[in-house]
Order: sequence, then structure tokens, then C-alpha cells
Amino acid sequence: SRWYQRRVRGEDGPSQMALEDIAAFRAIPNLVYFYPSDAVACSRAVELAANYKYMTFIRTSRPATSVIYGNEEVFEIGKAKIVKQSSDDKVLIIGAGITLDSALKAHDTLKEKGINVRVMDPFTVKPLDKEAVLEHARQCGGRVITVEDHYAEGGIGEAVAAVLSAADFVTKQKIMAVREIPRSGPSAVLLDMFGISAEKVVDAALTIVN
Repeated sequence: SRWYQRRVRGEDGPSQMALEDIAAFRAIPNLVYFYPSDAVACSRAVELAANYKYMTFIRTSRPATSVIYGNEEVFEIGKAKIVKQSSDDKVLIIGAGITLDSALKAHDTLKEKGINVRVMDPFTVKPLDKEAVLEHARQCGGRVITVEDHYAEGGIGEAVAAVLSAADFVTKQKIMAVREIPRSGPSAVLLDMFGISAEKVVDAALTIVN
């Protein structure tokens, strides 16, 4: 198993920004790729990784983010979590780590505008919870946004797109990801510059709904 601390710390510069790891590790047979989004999920990921037979990879974030889950929350390999949900959600937003934080902030802003969205935390990118992605995408009218601190190629967006390609309903997906080599700067500034901040998620949701 390998532990990897994802920096999301722009001050360290692009040489410290590994934005291709999801693509690389998704290609390895039997590997489980954990992407916990808070301290509780991270603790469970370590426990699950320690008891898994084959190779595992844990991607964590350095910045302080909100604790989302209670200490008794149960996590499973290949099972996503729905952290925000209503009966009339218009879009399914999938984020992990620092971009789940972006998704949750976008959820609150959109709710103030009268638009409900559903927020999913995949917990494991590989295996991805295909059943949950399809079911919740269907319930949100087939509209899906993925937002990730990773290059577009081979990341969460493309993993979700592969799942949606098998859907028996019409889908529309927006992949929000880093699309050029990043640079040094404060994390919040870089998140916005490369299109994965809460504000950018709000803009994408308004566009996909309309």
C-alpha cells in the first residue's frame, strides 16, 4: 500500500503538484484507490487499506477541510456517499477531497438561488460506485458535474463518463479539471484560476440546468 498526501498547496509550486496520479493508478489491476474527503473517511480508508489483499493508494489533502462524517460512519470499498440530497435535485455534483469542499459550498450558494443539487463523495475512485452514479444521475435528470484536483485525462470525470456511457437514459456531463500545467500561488486563487472553485461549480451548474 502507498500513502500519498495531496498538497493542494500552490505555494510549493508546480513541481510539487502531482495531478496525474489517478490516471496512473486507475490502470493497475486489483488496486483500490481511496480518496477520503475528511478526517473520519481518512481513518477508515487506512483501516480498509491495511486489510486489503492487493495494492492500495490513499490520496489525502493537506489543507484543513470540514469534518463531514460522524465517527460512527461506516465506509466500504466501492461505495459512495451522498452528502447532500433533496427530492428535486437538478444536478449531481461529484467531488472528492478539496473539490468536495467546492461542491458543498456550491450546493449552499445554489440553494439560495432556488436550485437544489445533489453532492456525491465517491470515497474510492477505483472501484467507482457505478450503481450509485447511475441511480443518482437518473434521479437528477441525467445532469452530472464532476470536479477534481487532477488533470482531465484519466481522472474522476473520465471514470464517471465511462459509467454514464452505459446509461439507458440521456445524460449530460460537465468535467471540471485542471487543463494546463499549474503555477505557484495561494490555493484558493489557483482553484479559481483552473476552474475548480466553488464559484466555478456554481457557474457550471447554472449552465447545465439552463
